[in-house]
Amino acid sequence: MKRVNVSEFRAHLSQYLAEVRGGETVVVCDRKTPIARLSPFEEELDDFVARPARGRVSDLEKIKGVPPREPVDVVAILRESRDQR
Repeated sequence: MKRVNVSEFRAHLSQYLAEVRGGETVVVCDRKTPIARLSPFEEELDDFVARPARGRVSDLEKIKGVPPREPVDVVAILRESRDQR
């Protein structure tokens, strides 16, 4: 894994892209703080299959929601999620 500063990365972009193409991973840093990782692209096949709907959209209105067992503080969950970024 190679580390490089933003200015060096911009100046020699083609060189670093060639290294990534060759299998190397490059970490781009801003004042010694890692901000991005470039690694070779790997095609991932997923098992997702889109199937046609079995019923009508209007049938969705008949589905009743299930209330949670305990109260949920959505604001606290969002704040915690955003603080982790």
